[in-house]
Amino acid sequence: MRTAIFKSYEEGYYKFWFENGEELMFEDVHPRVLKQFNLKEDENLVDQEFKITFVEDEDGDDVFYRVESLKLIAV
Repeated sequence: MRTAIFKSYEEGYYKFWFENGEELMFEDVHPRVLKQFNLKEDENLVDQEFKITFVEDEDGDDVFYRVESLKLIAV
């Protein structure tokens, strides 16, 4: 698991910023995660810090990222 801050959901992509300054755009989020966190509509989740697990999948030259799990870090 890595630590990341949820920044936005725009045009079908979920944007997260990671502790090392890296920014990743995820095309897909596991349905279980979306049941727990409404990333598309809940503005209260923007700028919240999460523990995140994701997978990277390749289709030819294209790379796709999918969020497998999220755990909100309590402040």
